[in-house]
Amino acid sequence: MHITTATSSLLRRASRSSSSSATSKRIFSSLSRKTICCNGSSAVSSATFRNLSYLRSVLPRWSHGVDWNSPSSLTAQIRHTSAATPLFNRKIATMASENAFQRILTSLPKPGGGEFGKFYSLPSLNDSRIDKLPYSIRILLESAIRNCDGFQVTKEDVEKIIDWENTSPKSVEIPFKPARVLLQDFTGVPAVVDLACMRDAMNKLGSDSSKINPLVPVDLVIDHSVQVDVARSENAVQSNMELEFKRNKERFAFLKWGSKAFHNMLVVPPGSGIVHQVNLEYLGRVVFSTDGMLYPDSVVGTDSHTTMIDGLGVAGWGVGGIEAEAAMLGQPMSMVLPGVVGFKLSGQLRNGVTATDLVLTVTQMLRKHGVVGKFVEFYGDGVGEISLADRATIANMSPEYGATMGFFPVDHVTLQYLKLTGRSDDTVSMIEAYLRANKMFVDYNEPEQEKAYSSYLHLDLENVEPCISGPKRPHDRVPLKEMKADWHSCLDNKVGFKGFAVPKEAQEKVAKFSFHGQPAELKHGSVVIAAITSCTNTSNPSVMLGAGLVAKKASELGLQVKPWIKTSLAPGSGVVTKYLLQSGLQKYLNEQGFHIVGYGCTTCIGNSGDLDESVAVAVSENDIVASAVLSGNRNFEGRVHPLTRANYLASPPLVVAYALAGTVDIDFEKEPIGVGKDGKDVYFKDIWPSTEEIAEAVQSSVLPDMFKSTYEAITEGNPMWNQLLVPTSKLYSWDSNSTYIHEPPYFKNMTMDPPGPHGVKDAYCLLNFGDSITTDHISPAGSIHKDSPAAKYLMENGVDRKDFNSYGSRRGNDEIMARGTFANIRLVNKLLNGEVAPMTVHIPTGEKLYVFDAAMRYKSAGQDTVVLAGAEYGSGSSRDWAAKGPMLLGVKAVIAKSFERIHRSNLVGMGIIPLCFKSGEDADTLGLTGHERYTIDLPNKISDIRPGQDVTVQTDSGKSFTCTVRFDTEVELAYFNHGGILPYVIRQLTNQ
Repeated sequence: MHITTATSSLLRRASRSSSSSATSKRIFSSLSRKTICCNGSSAVSSATFRNLSYLRSVLPRWSHGVDWNSPSSLTAQIRHTSAATPLFNRKIATMASENAFQRILTSLPKPGGGEFGKFYSLPSLNDSRIDKLPYSIRILLESAIRNCDGFQVTKEDVEKIIDWENTSPKSVEIPFKPARVLLQDFTGVPAVVDLACMRDAMNKLGSDSSKINPLVPVDLVIDHSVQVDVARSENAVQSNMELEFKRNKERFAFLKWGSKAFHNMLVVPPGSGIVHQVNLEYLGRVVFSTDGMLYPDSVVGTDSHTTMIDGLGVAGWGVGGIEAEAAMLGQPMSMVLPGVVGFKLSGQLRNGVTATDLVLTVTQMLRKHGVVGKFVEFYGDGVGEISLADRATIANMSPEYGATMGFFPVDHVTLQYLKLTGRSDDTVSMIEAYLRANKMFVDYNEPEQEKAYSSYLHLDLENVEPCISGPKRPHDRVPLKEMKADWHSCLDNKVGFKGFAVPKEAQEKVAKFSFHGQPAELKHGSVVIAAITSCTNTSNPSVMLGAGLVAKKASELGLQVKPWIKTSLAPGSGVVTKYLLQSGLQKYLNEQGFHIVGYGCTTCIGNSGDLDESVAVAVSENDIVASAVLSGNRNFEGRVHPLTRANYLASPPLVVAYALAGTVDIDFEKEPIGVGKDGKDVYFKDIWPSTEEIAEAVQSSVLPDMFKSTYEAITEGNPMWNQLLVPTSKLYSWDSNSTYIHEPPYFKNMTMDPPGPHGVKDAYCLLNFGDSITTDHISPAGSIHKDSPAAKYLMENGVDRKDFNSYGSRRGNDEIMARGTFANIRLVNKLLNGEVAPMTVHIPTGEKLYVFDAAMRYKSAGQDTVVLAGAEYGSGSSRDWAAKGPMLLGVKAVIAKSFERIHRSNLVGMGIIPLCFKSGEDADTLGLTGHERYTIDLPNKISDIRPGQDVTVQTDSGKSFTCTVRFDTEVELAYFNHGGILPYVIRQLTNQ
């Protein structure tokens, strides 16, 4: 849905043109010249100056080899980057004065005299429709007005947004220009690889390779690489970081090269924290003040949980890496104007109920309501009763409930948080003044005009009860009081999202083993991983300190976590460590095995490290359904650890409680957790802290100076990072022997002429899936299985098994990632008739092969392939390799009941056709087995294809059916015409 592009009206002329190629080139060339220079009020675009001014404010902390404080250097750099000519500069100056809304550019006075700056005033439009707009839509409106140049953004686009109440049900398309782009290293490495490869492509086409440069600020936080190799140790942080650098030195050096080779790219070194928590506590501006211009902060990120920043009142959401790359290159994003679900909160949370309980409840409600592709905006008196950290927790899990955003407008709670986290009083005053003046601030003391929402939900916070979610999906919420019964149902049920099909006679099995000389045992439901992890919860002091209080009470009563349970604590920033030490609670967490293991995503993304060999053998040989309990946001099967078939999401204090109990097969209300040192049973209520206890700990332990000192030091890096030596060349020197960084084949044999649209002829079905195939199934991020095609490739290239690292860490190498596509060991492919494995059937021969091997056999024979799927195909993390991988395997189309928003657009971005079955139909109802051959006829002229049109799919069995082609915008058709978004951008920039 969120696609990067120039304004659709110009693209429509270009992509629809039925005249000669030369005419099309002239249009694109004109468009390319115009799209660089569209936002401003001086000799260069104000957007460019805004971006450069932003850099001036942060670049003293990072060095990028250019004097960004020098106006002459700036002008020279802009000319160099855009290959500017005198005519080009004159166009910039002319266009800069053409903003159709210049009349509403208004001064914002300071209370003591002078002005904060100027801003585009929404109230000055005197349009009553704006008063009813949701706050989230007002941010889109302001951006459109500020960037309205008649080229990238038109007055018609602005009118569409103002008339949102009428236009949003019609799925109209609008452009949007985010203020910045956010990356983490798993997605950041392939993004920088692509940029480096695009520079090479520009060079080969005889154009200026320096045109490939981010034109908006890009922040990249390295947080996805640290693994829990060492746990339960005072030295865990240092040991894990040393291993992290040993494994990832090449990747880190590449990113450090990128930070110097590309302008506008800031890299936050490893060991600093989790990207979304750093964004919340430090990078988030709320309001930009740049060269005298005030405007709302907004961000798109290559991680789906970018939505966490919505809790701070900053509009942000996840996009695929390929869209983010185009956005970096100055293209506006094309998006369908979303509907907005108004979610009213009232009342207060009851004593002992956590923010995690709240977010799991909200997630279940919104999944049931249906919010895919929509914004969710929270309002009501109850919003003012929950902390900013609680809001961020709810916003963080937007992908889990399916929304593009879960937005909390700025109010007094936001301002308090900004002060707490070290933002200056002057900055906070400017933010409040701007948002009040532009009708973007919520004041609960003033009468609030009712907003128009697309639909409405209501939750009384007093009705939220303690809960967890699992065992395989985030939205399968289980009230804590029902957990034991639900667990036994899962054991009984057939294999599925809520079932393991364990025979009755095997459900009481006990696996006895020796753990380092100590007798130990495991049963179905035994906890083998207990991880306090993930930005979702580690950003929230109330639940983190709550976990510490549970550990303290348990230690004082004499309870102890079993030593064979792998416990870990991975904070999202150094601030967490400081307040846990300040409170004195880290000591008790250590006593229970929850030592700090590193500052990164760890277990939440599958970087849980190995289990002790004795535990792993006991689980495997006895077919135990072992459990992981984690404070994360994703628990899809195969994600957390290959040996934990049951994975439950829980609040940090509940993670500690389940670790103490040692099993999820427990009724906390009726059964004791353990026996205390006095010989008496200890129950859940004996170790659970009250809301008041937690509030007191937060009040006394979380201090503004902690944030200031942490983030003053964050840019200094660490000795291992600072010792990395990198070349200064602008073109990357690819190492053909590298198994981490490899030049991808996307632009081989590329010419200036677009290849045009393609259909599918007599394709074989590579895979036949059911519902809820996630990006973890398509492109796993976790460990590389020893027998997989990727493992075979690594061993053939001299890499020992102990150095395999994870798929996520090797995303800079297309050879490995292609082999890792559909390599999840829990893959359920209907062609295998019930067998769970990363394999498929090669239809012509009937052989069972790894998916990669089958795909290569089809490809070498010149045969197209398609994928059949059910509902919610591509749900989960935004992962560009989930589209790049299938493209490299030769997949030409995916036919599904429905697609996750980001993944669908990623497929388009890589030239794969997404098609949807008609309502009420799927492969099963149509009698498709996957053994057929499929033909999809598309017109050979892009001008003959319309967004959302129907096409007929024919099979060699005589069956045919109608599907909707999910090219949702004219822009996506332009991408398809060019063979994908990256070739499209290269041709545009080359034409400048």
